[in-house]
Amino acid sequence: MTEPQVGGTYEDILSAARWAESAGLVAFARSDHYYGWSREPKPAATDAFATLAGLARETESIELTVLVAPFTFRHPAVVVKNATTIDQMSGGRLALGVGTGWNEEEHTAFGLPFPPWPERFARLEEGLGYLQACFGDGKFHGTYYNLDADVEPKKTGRLPIIIGGSGPKKTPELAGKYADEYNVFVSDPASIGARVEIVRASAERAGRDPDSIRVSVMGPITARVTRAEYQAVLDERARDRDMDVAELEARWRKAFVPAGTPEQVAETLAAYEAVGVSRYYVQFVEVPGPAVLEEAFAAIPR
Repeated sequence: MTEPQVGGTYEDILSAARWAESAGLVAFARSDHYYGWSREPKPAATDAFATLAGLARETESIELTVLVAPFTFRHPAVVVKNATTIDQMSGGRLALGVGTGWNEEEHTAFGLPFPPWPERFARLEEGLGYLQACFGDGKFHGTYYNLDADVEPKKTGRLPIIIGGSGPKKTPELAGKYADEYNVFVSDPASIGARVEIVRASAERAGRDPDSIRVSVMGPITARVTRAEYQAVLDERARDRDMDVAELEARWRKAFVPAGTPEQVAETLAAYEAVGVSRYYVQFVEVPGPAVLEEAFAAIPR
């Protein structure tokens, strides 16, 4: 999982995606932001759908994923046209993540409307219904969005919908009703387990099979093959943050960030698996080069 809004050209993204594919990873994901709001000078932020379209033609087997596209950036019609086109270009390898949008600063910078939270959530729910109608009978009428069209191209295969967000109740309820995958940021497995139960109950109410909905976590992993190698990384990152080493490691443990040797990482991942998580997207704040990826994944159990 990469965050190209804080830096990374298309060639950097392509290199990372090709490394992931050659290493046997199942998915390559990127964020959908227009602005590297916390960085100076501001880095070049590439468009999610444009880069995924390029990857669709320059990779062969890996799933290509956007985590997640906000409807505040694009009307659902634009989202579905991008998604079905890339789905066709990739031979059915796109997974479409959608969300409410959350960063007001980037919307203000580009002059994009940033409605209050209740409206953004209502637009997300309507947008999901709109996408469903695009894949079906082409009829949808809501407060914010309306559709009366036979939408082509249709998806070539599954084109799974991912609903991602941090909300403890409404987001998992929507995931149970509409999603093929529910994605949440790394946190206490017990709290994720409670949300998974909401997803499952919502799916049952909607007449869906709860077991058909994948649960995934997105977050960092800091792992090295030996304790000495891990300690060196920990020391470096503590210095970068002007923090005590013990304080930083305690913060990671409290947040249930997988960290340490492969055995320690496996223990944390098992805690997620126990509450229903079956995929972990390893987040890199900047697009990593092959050497960084090689070193990071060498210590991550798969």
